[in-house]
Amino acid sequence: MNVTQIRWMVLVAALSFVPAITFYYVGEEAIFPIISLEMWQQQEWIRQRLFGLNPQHNPFFNWLIMPLAALAGWQYVLEVTRTLTILATLATGGVAGWLVWCLVRDRALAWFAALVYLTLADVLLYRGWLAYVDPLFGFFVFAAIAASWVACEEDRPLLFAVAAASLTCAFLSKALTAYVFYGSAIFVLLLSAPYRRVLLGMPSLVCHAAALAAPLLWLGILPGNSGQGGRMFFEMLDKLMPAGVGEYLRKLIGFPLETVLRLSPAAPLAVYFLWRHRMAPENPLRRHVLIAAAIAGLGYLPYWLAPASAIRYLMPVYPLVAVALALVIWAAGTAALRTTQRWFTGMLVVKLAAALLLFPYYQSHYRGENYLQVAAEIMKIAGSDPLYTASDTASGLSVAGYIDARWRPADPLQWLPAEWHSGFVIAETADPAMGDERARYKLGGDELFLLCRGAACTARR
Repeated sequence: MNVTQIRWMVLVAALSFVPAITFYYVGEEAIFPIISLEMWQQQEWIRQRLFGLNPQHNPFFNWLIMPLAALAGWQYVLEVTRTLTILATLATGGVAGWLVWCLVRDRALAWFAALVYLTLADVLLYRGWLAYVDPLFGFFVFAAIAASWVACEEDRPLLFAVAAASLTCAFLSKALTAYVFYGSAIFVLLLSAPYRRVLLGMPSLVCHAAALAAPLLWLGILPGNSGQGGRMFFEMLDKLMPAGVGEYLRKLIGFPLETVLRLSPAAPLAVYFLWRHRMAPENPLRRHVLIAAAIAGLGYLPYWLAPASAIRYLMPVYPLVAVALALVIWAAGTAALRTTQRWFTGMLVVKLAAALLLFPYYQSHYRGENYLQVAAEIMKIAGSDPLYTASDTASGLSVAGYIDARWRPADPLQWLPAEWHSGFVIAETADPAMGDERARYKLGGDELFLLCRGAACTARR
C-alpha cells in the first residue's frame, strides 16, 4: 500500500459516513437534540433540560448543536447533531495520523493510522456516526493524550496547554472519567526518564493544575450545578456493583471477545501478524507500540473488570488501539499490508452496502421512519390540547424528538406533571390510572401508547 492508495481509502471511509446524516433516529439519539432545543428556547446555557427536568450532565455538546441547529432550522437538529458526531470521528482519525507522524515522520504510516481507526468495525459501522456524545468525548480525551505524548517526545511543553484545554472540553462534554483516561496516559509516560523530565517541568505543572481546577470551578462556583458532582461520582460507583457471580464471569469472558470483534478487522490481523512476525527489540516502532498499548490497556482495564459497563465508554481508547495496531501491521511487511488492504476494502464495501441499502431498508420497514409517522399522527390527534410525555424509552424519545423539532419547537414537550386534568400523554404502558387509551403504536419490538384524560379525551370519542 502506498500513500496514494491509503489516502483514497481514507477518503472513501470518510464519505461513507455521509448517508448516515439522513437516517431516522436510532436508539436514544434524540436525547441531545431534545435537550439542545429546550436549552435554546429557555435561554439556559449551563443546565441541561430534558422534558423540563435536569439530567445533570455537562452541556458542551449542546453548545455546539444549538447555534448550528438554530441557523439550519430546528427541523434539522438531528442532521446537525449527526454531522458534529461524524466530524468528531474524522477529527479523531486525523489526530491519530498526526500523532504517528510526530512519532515516526512517515507520511504513509500516518495516513495508515488514520485509516485503521476509521475502519474499526464499531467506528465505521455504528458509533462513528451515531448522534451520541461518545465520539466527541473520545476525540477530546485522545487529543489531550496525543498532545501530551508529542510534548514529551519533541520537548514542546506548550502542547500541554492544548492538552489541558482539550481535557477540559472532554469533561464539559461528558464526565469526570476524562481525567481517569488521561491520568492513565500520564502514568505511562512518566515511566520514561526523558518524558518524565518534560512532564515535571513548570509549563506542564501549570497547565495540569489549570486542567484539574476546571471541574472544581464548574461544579463548585457556577450556579445550577449543585449535586452534579455527586451524581457523577455515584454513577461511576454504580458500575462496580455486581448483579451476580455468573453474570460477572460472563462479563469477564465476553467483554474481551466483544472488544476484538468491534475492533475488527485490524485487531485480529495485528494479532495474527504479531504471532507470525514478532517485532524485534531493535525495531524503532516497538517502543511506540508498547506505550500506546500500555495507555490503552490501563484505560480498558476498569471497564473490563467493572461488573456493569459498556463498550461505548471506551471510545477514548479506540484511537490509541488503532495507533498500536497500525504500527504492528506496518512493521509486519509488504505481504501483511496487501492482506490488510483486502480486508479494509471488504469493510468499506460492507459499510457502503449497509449505508446505502441495508440500513435504509431496515428503517423504512421495521423501525425508524415510523417514529416520524407516529409523531405526525399524535400531533394530528392532540391538536391544540395539552400534550405531555411519560416515556424515556428509545421509542418515546425518538417520537418526542420529532414532535419537538417539527411541530413544537417553540413549546417543547414537558414531562407529565403530578396534577393534570385534560390533555394527552405519550406513555410506555396503557395505565388506566394515567388516562384512557386513545391509540397504540407498534414500533419495532416496542409499543407506545397515547393516553387521554378529561375534556380533551371526551371531545375526540
